[in-house]
Amino acid sequence: MDLNQQLAIFQRGADEILPLAELKTKLAKGKPLKVKAGFDPTAPDLHLGHTVLINKLKQLQDLGHQIYFVIGDFTAMIGDPTGKSKTRLPLSQEKVLENCKSYQSQIFKILDKNKTNIVFNSTWMNKFTPLEFIQLSSKQTVARILERDDFAKRYKARQPISTHELLYPLIQGYDSVALKADLELGGTDQKFNLLVGRELQKQASQEQQVILTMPILEGLDGVQKMSKSLNNYIGITDKADEMFGKIMSISDELMWRYFELLSFKSLEIINDLKAQMAAGKNPRDIKFMLAEEIICRFHSEKLAKSAQQNFISRFAKNQIPDQMEEFIFPKNIKIANAIKDAKLCSSTSDALRMIKAGAVKIDGKKISDKDIILPAEAVYQVGKRKFARIKIKG
Repeated sequence: MDLNQQLAIFQRGADEILPLAELKTKLAKGKPLKVKAGFDPTAPDLHLGHTVLINKLKQLQDLGHQIYFVIGDFTAMIGDPTGKSKTRLPLSQEKVLENCKSYQSQIFKILDKNKTNIVFNSTWMNKFTPLEFIQLSSKQTVARILERDDFAKRYKARQPISTHELLYPLIQGYDSVALKADLELGGTDQKFNLLVGRELQKQASQEQQVILTMPILEGLDGVQKMSKSLNNYIGITDKADEMFGKIMSISDELMWRYFELLSFKSLEIINDLKAQMAAGKNPRDIKFMLAEEIICRFHSEKLAKSAQQNFISRFAKNQIPDQMEEFIFPKNIKIANAIKDAKLCSSTSDALRMIKAGAVKIDGKKISDKDIILPAEAVYQVGKRKFARIKIKG
């Protein structure tokens, strides 16, 4: 593959490549690049937002580059302050190790296990002496680190910033020194940390890494970033039917964003699909293709086909599922609290918003009265795919 073809793959979906000229120089040498991406195991499961980076690693792996998947078991015990308005609670070593095992089993649904180097940054950080930590700390000034937007906001608001948080960018950056990385991938919110890696390599007289930032994937709402805490995520361990339903719930506009960042289809095929939709093809059928590809990746083709058929039977024909969770609530509970406690909405305010939008049904009938007296037993539906059986007692 010639240089321009390789660059097109590097640039697909990327937000920035800095400096691009250095990447061209590295590729022109004709040698595999040492490509690094770090993930702190702060939760047991990954979601599709995390796979944006892993997908890019897979594309570069298929080009023959060396992939280093850095599990930040050391940095996870500090907690990445990026985007946080307050100090994160550190995780215990036991919890970090438990999450590490989960990550390793999940990433190989995308990456080639035989061609992926899994490394833990505790391997080199645990060997640091107190003197070496002091020396590492001297590589950056407090003023430089406080330039970070999240730190600057907290400092201005007089919110506490713990000393260990100031060390985080240095420790993450040192991973690049330890690995002698040629290229590091990260989300756009990680740009500061990636640049620190470049600076530390320079001070260590190493050839500096190029940084490639990928966009942050929007969640199902199409507005905020995909996050479990916002309940707008698609987990890669979600059951096939649930995953299919979530993908089908995204807007037609957001679908193309997901195609670009999550699909391995060529841009030519994706552009052809756009043309077909513009010519009148039902966007639902195109979304079926996206859902099938993603579910095949994390489950199987058989389950993807089954999930599609179940979706058509259950939702396209507006059928109520045979099985659903059941909940029992006291007589005086309000409908907004009931559907929130039944996990059909993320909060009571979200529930009230859905009632106002006409997206809540009881036994198939739309509900518009937030003060309705609830029936003794009924099937509650929020949106097209969330159901629960609720019984009222007392």
